[in-house]
Formats: sequence, C-alpha cells, structure tokens
Amino acid sequence: QFGLFSPRSRIALFFLLLLFLLLLFHSLFSSSLFLLGPQICPLSDVSRTSVNCSSPPSPADRPHRYDTQLKHIVFCIGASSHLWNTRKEYLKIWWRQNETRVFVWVDEEVKRDAKKASPEIRVSGNTSHFNYTNTQGTRSALRITRAVSETLRLGVKDVRWFVMGDDDTVFVVENLIRILSKYDHKQLYYIGHTSESHIQNIFFSYAMAFGGGGFAISYPLAKELEKMQDHCIQRYPSLYGSDDRIQACMAELGVPLTREPGFHQYDVYGNLLGLLGAHPVAPLVSLHHLDVVDPVFPRMSRVQALHHLFYASKDDTASMLQQSICYDKVSNWSISVSWGYVVQIVRGVMLPRDMEMPMRTFVNWYPQGDFMAYSFNTRPVSINPCQKPFIFYVKSTRFIENRKQIVGVYTRDHEDIPPSCKWKMKSPDQLDSVVVVKRQETDRWLKSPRRDCCRVMQSNKKGQMQLWVGNCREGEISVA
Repeated sequence: QFGLFSPRSRIALFFLLLLFLLLLFHSLFSSSLFLLGPQICPLSDVSRTSVNCSSPPSPADRPHRYDTQLKHIVFCIGASSHLWNTRKEYLKIWWRQNETRVFVWVDEEVKRDAKKASPEIRVSGNTSHFNYTNTQGTRSALRITRAVSETLRLGVKDVRWFVMGDDDTVFVVENLIRILSKYDHKQLYYIGHTSESHIQNIFFSYAMAFGGGGFAISYPLAKELEKMQDHCIQRYPSLYGSDDRIQACMAELGVPLTREPGFHQYDVYGNLLGLLGAHPVAPLVSLHHLDVVDPVFPRMSRVQALHHLFYASKDDTASMLQQSICYDKVSNWSISVSWGYVVQIVRGVMLPRDMEMPMRTFVNWYPQGDFMAYSFNTRPVSINPCQKPFIFYVKSTRFIENRKQIVGVYTRDHEDIPPSCKWKMKSPDQLDSVVVVKRQETDRWLKSPRRDCCRVMQSNKKGQMQLWVGNCREGEISVA
C-alpha cells in the first residue's frame, strides 16, 4: 500500500537525483567554457595579463626572449698564421674595438702593428699528444676544435655564448644577437647549420654545424664540453676536421644541433648572386669561403664588396638580403628585390615558387656534383636570352629619420651587356636605376616569418623604376 519505495528510500532517491543534476550542470558549464573560450572579466577585477580574461595580448604575453647583448658573446676564431695578414681584413668588417670580444687562435705567433687596434690573438695549446690518422686533412683541426675550451679556460666573465668561426667567416653581429636571444643561455644549446652541399653533409654529418659558417655553444654546454673534450678527441683520430670532432663530442653529450638557416658555410664556387638574391626567410648571420667565390659586387675586391654590402644595410640589418617579389603588370616584368643587395628584373611572368628558388649562378663544391648534389632546391640559369635577368646592384642607401624610411638606389652594371632578344615587349634595358623605399623594421624577427611584399610605384623620372618594400597588407599576395 505504500508503493514500491518506503519514505526513507524516496528521500535517498531525491538526494541522489539532486546530486546527479548538480554534476550534470557542472559538466555542461565546464564544456561551454572549453568550447567558447575563457570568460571576459572586467579590468577592475583581474589584471589584463590574467589567463582567465579574453583581453588582447600585451607585450608581456609574447613568447619570452632573453636580453642577450653583444657583451654576452665571446667569439673564438680559428686562424692560420701564414694567412692572417690577408684574412684579418675579413674580421675588420664586423669586429668593433672595445665592443666585440674576439679571441683569434693561431698556430704560431704573428706580427702585429702596435699602432693599430686588433682583437686578442693567442697561440693554441700543444696537441702533439693527440692521435690524428686522416690522410686528407691536417693536424691543425685538433687545435681548432679545442678553441672554445681554451677560451673558456681563460676565465672570461659574463659570458652566455661562445661563437666559433674561421678567419674567413664574416658575421652579421646584430642578427647573431637576434638569433641567440631566442634561446635560454642557461640551457645546453649547440646552434648552427649544415652545408649547402649534400655530398658534404653525407661525408660529415647532417647533424653537424659546419664551422666555417659558424656555430654557437651556450656557456653551460661549453663547460660540459671542456670537461670531456680531450678524452673525446682521442676516440676520433680518423675524423677530418675540427667541426666534426665537435659534433662527435656533442653526440656523446647527447646534445643535438639546433638549426638556424642564417649561418652559411657556402661550400660552393663561383658567383653567389643566386644564393644571396634568394635568401631564406631568416636573419643573415654569417658568410664563409669568401676567398673562393667571386666578389659579391662586380668590379670590387672581395673585401671592398663586403664593406659595401654591410654599409648599404647598416640602417636595417634585420632586413639584410631579405627577398620580396612583385610584378610590373604594365610592362609584364617579374621583379625580385634582395634588400640591400640587388634588384633583378625578368621579362615575362615568373611565379614566386620559382623566384624564391636560388638560381644556379654557382657550382658545387665537388666538380662531379650536379644540381641534385645541393641540400636545397635550385633552378637553372635560363638558356633563353629573353629571360636573362637584368641586374641592378645597390649603389647607395639613405635613412630618412622623420619618416623612418630607407631609400636605396640600385643601378645596372653597364658592362654586363644583355643578349639580343626578339620578344615584342618592353625591355628592362631602358631602365638606368631602381629606387627601393622601405620602412626600418628592426623588430621583424619578433613576428612570425613572412617574405616582404613589394609594389611598383609611379615614377615620373625617365629611366627609373620606383618600388615600395614592406609588410604585406591583409589579403596581399605576390601574383602577376
């Protein structure tokens, strides 16, 4: 007569049902937060940096960067005494007296001019007790591989990074600082890049930072390396050079290579136009093997050409060699700008996918290597005379302070006579100069990488083209 459940059972059932509804409500509320995002909260209740507020990110919310400065970096340069008199000219391009801490390690004492400032030069320690069995290399690899450890033993203060390079390596110091500022110097880091030659990477290792292009070792890793390096070297007598010995020790320490494509070994011969004219979307950090390639500008010595390149880019080193692509739709031309270096104009439409690919103006480190022997995609130099690019090299740049703009003038090398072309279309031969205007953008690498856009502007001066280079607008793409 009392039904299926007693009063006591009904009360228990009621509380169970109530508990179930509460749990269901909590579950649905949590799901809505997950699906719809965090709730908006007033600034008076919670600070703008609260993770529970959907406010725009402040500078403090950006990915953390470390305040690495030039004073925190020590350069270790492996040098040859008998080449020092000529190779020191490369170091003068980027070394700054009383600012850049550089230790040059040579095999024997070199003559110095007491009246001229120079970085500190030291003779490497004795390595005669180390075994070296490679028949193609030289024993100097043993002393150079110990340059970081020997520099560490000098007790230099306030060091975050040791940067290794050769006496023919040229560093873009500002960009090196930008790169290293991304990484926690208190952790173990081995930063650099591989060779342009696939064959070189096979012979040595794709896990190795090539020493001529330069590499960076964080201070804690340098300390670990110094403890074990001499024993490590003894285990690898058959290796060729200094950088493969470093990598072998890194393998024993378990530290992998962190790749940064702005370090350039340049294991190539010939003209660097194709490589420098299509630089990857990354800061230019270093150049190497400058004695075996053509000067980067025609009718200049190698050192003069490098001074000119650095001077032209001094007001925006972050943008040095950065490529942008656009089209003159009236003249039906394809245009590539490598900022601070060169403007190339080609008749007809060449798609961005092809233009951002380096043109093979250079040859492989190994004579038997063909286009498949590179570690990146390349394109051939066109055999069609009508598609030979017209080259305009940077002549001068000028910074306009009140506009924060840089105006660059690029002119043709008139000794480079274009071949005859039978196409019935306008020829870039009618141009004497290209003026490139861009805004100074020293913080470009704090944002996600993207190639700049360029736009053809109206020019009232005969024989002159004017271009604007800068950030792409919303929805802007490079298309003819």
